[in-house]
Amino acid sequence: MSVKGQFNVRNAAADTFAMVIFSFVTGMLIEVFVSGMTFEQSLASRTLSIPVNIAIAWPYGVFRDFVVRNGHRLSPTNWMKWLSDMVAFVLFQSPVYAGILWVVGADVDQIITAVTSNAVVSSMLGVVYGQFLDLCRRLFRVPGYTHQQA
Repeated sequence: MSVKGQFNVRNAAADTFAMVIFSFVTGMLIEVFVSGMTFEQSLASRTLSIPVNIAIAWPYGVFRDFVVRNGHRLSPTNWMKWLSDMVAFVLFQSPVYAGILWVVGADVDQIITAVTSNAVVSSMLGVVYGQFLDLCRRLFRVPGYTHQQA
């Protein structure tokens, strides 16, 4: 982020683009090849997820920057950045996912099982998403953006 805690249009645009594209592609791959949904079902699910992803993209980017910055204070290594990306993704996405499941009528046991399973997958995706987000921020020429977010 160019200035800590300050809204930046390029930053918000890059974060939104990254979240929508990454979630659409990875969600579709998981739904079709892992969950066994049809292409049409997944396409409907992914299309409905776009407004949610737009709404959470910039707040997630701010939260992720905070986690990565604090991780960098502990250790400036790449593995710490990857760990920070993983932690940020799981901590942010799990409550969002639980909320979506609650809204669609899942019971508490279903929510716990789904969120726990999703946290395992999200931990792997968090690192990949962090790298993709970094790339998008560079492509969008976010002012003052640096790779390490120190």
